[in-house]
Amino acid sequence: MSTPAVTPPPSTTPPRAEQRDTTREHHGDVVVDPYEWLRDKADPTVVAHLEAENAYAESVTAGLQPLRDEIFEEIRSRTQETDLSVPVASGPWWYYSRSYEGSQYAVECRAPRVEGSARPDPEVGATIEGEQVLLDGNLESKGHEFFALGALSISPDHRLLAYAVDTEGDERFALRVKDLGSGEVIDTAVQEVGYGCVFSFDGRHLFYTRVDETWRPHQTWRHEVGTPAEQDVLVHQEDDERFWMGLGSSRDDRWIMIGLGSKTTSEVRILDATDPLGEFRVVAPRREGVEYDVEPAADRLLIVHNADSVDSDLAWAPLDATSADQWNPLMRSADGERFQGVEAFDDVAVLALRKDGLTAVRVLDRDPDSPSGYGATHDLDFDEPVYSVGLGENPESATPSLQVVFESLVTPRTVFDYDLRTREYTLLKRQPVLGGYDPAQYEQRREWATAQDGTKVPISLVYPAGSVPDGSRPGLLTAYGSYEISSDPYFSVARLSLLQRGFVYAIAHVRGGGELGRAWYDQGKLTQKRATFTDFVACADHLVETGWVHPDRLAAEGGSAGGLLIGAAVNLAPERFRVVHAAVPFVDALTTILDPSLPLTVVEWEEWGNPLEDPEVYAYMKGYSPYENVSRAPYPAILATTSLNDTRVYFTEPAKWVARLREHTTSDPEQRPILLRTEMVAGHGGKSGRYDSWRQVAWEWAFLIDQVGAAGHAAADLGEGVQPRTS
Repeated sequence: MSTPAVTPPPSTTPPRAEQRDTTREHHGDVVVDPYEWLRDKADPTVVAHLEAENAYAESVTAGLQPLRDEIFEEIRSRTQETDLSVPVASGPWWYYSRSYEGSQYAVECRAPRVEGSARPDPEVGATIEGEQVLLDGNLESKGHEFFALGALSISPDHRLLAYAVDTEGDERFALRVKDLGSGEVIDTAVQEVGYGCVFSFDGRHLFYTRVDETWRPHQTWRHEVGTPAEQDVLVHQEDDERFWMGLGSSRDDRWIMIGLGSKTTSEVRILDATDPLGEFRVVAPRREGVEYDVEPAADRLLIVHNADSVDSDLAWAPLDATSADQWNPLMRSADGERFQGVEAFDDVAVLALRKDGLTAVRVLDRDPDSPSGYGATHDLDFDEPVYSVGLGENPESATPSLQVVFESLVTPRTVFDYDLRTREYTLLKRQPVLGGYDPAQYEQRREWATAQDGTKVPISLVYPAGSVPDGSRPGLLTAYGSYEISSDPYFSVARLSLLQRGFVYAIAHVRGGGELGRAWYDQGKLTQKRATFTDFVACADHLVETGWVHPDRLAAEGGSAGGLLIGAAVNLAPERFRVVHAAVPFVDALTTILDPSLPLTVVEWEEWGNPLEDPEVYAYMKGYSPYENVSRAPYPAILATTSLNDTRVYFTEPAKWVARLREHTTSDPEQRPILLRTEMVAGHGGKSGRYDSWRQVAWEWAFLIDQVGAAGHAAADLGEGVQPRTS
């Protein structure tokens, strides 16, 4: 029996993980890693170490419990705990969800739709006649610390509900089918599935995905409802380990679609849902470097693709297309635009795009006299400086109006009904914010930082109205910066707890994200990845140099690949940040990307490069991977959070990183502690219930708030005169 790695320390002493040298060698480079053994969650010594870290984090921050409770109550008191969503019409029903005070999870409901009747009132006290509960997440979660859905699908005839449940956080789901007439679960045969499921048109068959040992969805199966899983049929298997698989259906339920995509190439296969035993047809065979999405539009297909433009174009093709040679141009992206997807309705198509760094929506009118089937276009316009906009739930193709969702850093999530004929908006629901929230109490703006190479990097800011950049305020800077995922402005009830304590909250739209188009992404990936990190530091410098944030009151936060960004940034500029929070951080990137047996490694090679085969990629990644580059330096206070069952970024990475940081930091551990906090039953997204999630946010933000000296009551405007903790 091995000696335990951790001796339970006094509560004020950081845990010390035992050093067990592991050696790796690639391209002639020998690396000795003393903490790689912190990988096996079945090893009692590993679990003991994580528990010791949790105990230490609780002990060091015990004095912050009143602040945590205060933040939690602020979030709870501003939230309409008993609420319901806007009912959405689909066939003979209105579908919507409810939440109830004291309940962690949503309740999915529907009510009969009477022809000619108005949409049910989405107000809290409204009684909806004939309401039927489809799925109560609170009942489903009983007896489990974690609960999440990976699929929720209604059969086209509205008789059956298929849903997939995860009670561990490992994103492997149990598939269930409920008869909505009797309320009975009639099928539990299929286990261990991936995200998504789709019914055949008659509801007799259900298509679902399975993942391989590296958690890559790689198979689509067909299941006949009510039969043993052993009789299920494999309908497609993707053997190229670079490719991810997704499953969906058309708006009219007539087509089932398998989407296959690597980071640079895609392929779509479709099947007539009325012929579930038939063969999936390839819309266009994959071509290296060409990505495309398909939307069935009655008598044709609409296709967004990048075959001719890096920022993508819109094309149409015959419904039976089998080759890109059949694609016909419909609309080309202009300078400053990036086409992202299209949705088809009877009278219009709606293009989702990015325009001048923000999300946008473009409506294309149907024109039967045009070869493409479409004619005049118009964009939906909004007058706030930074915002997010997109289509909401619109399940029916025959509709005179569309649900549009808008929000910004100061405007709560707002659902409109957009009349396609009059182009007028009708407010359906705005996210309630209790306690007298007034958006005029806050201001938002966009500024531009200058990166090392002279590139202008956008930053979205929100802060208390009337704030002046006098160099006194605390600030929180966030970013993501990978996979062409954009960090678009959004409204947050929880964020008000920062703003009402005087914070300037900033989102850095760094390269590697997709805010400014495909080139913006390409300039922050592979062997240009360092630009993501230097952009972030440039944005931090901008906030301080322009006076928005006090130089010793800047906090930073990022999760997953955004956690990689945080780890790299504190290596580059440890003195710039007072405190950082790295959530489920990808901080041991090189070790992970060197191991093809780990989840997601091979599919990530087109994002980061393949250091196994390419010595230049190896050297480049080793030059920025946070764990590899911890040095003797005055690091800020650091909070790393993770989950034991995370399948995307193993808990191993932050555990190793924290151990190495403690070895090297020259900062006072009492003033700038380095903490690791692990959720022992959760996944990549942390805790699942809304109240548990609020508690988690309160814990994390209390640490940040305390470190930057903003721990006064939320009503206070803590600007000039409030100082951070002694450094």
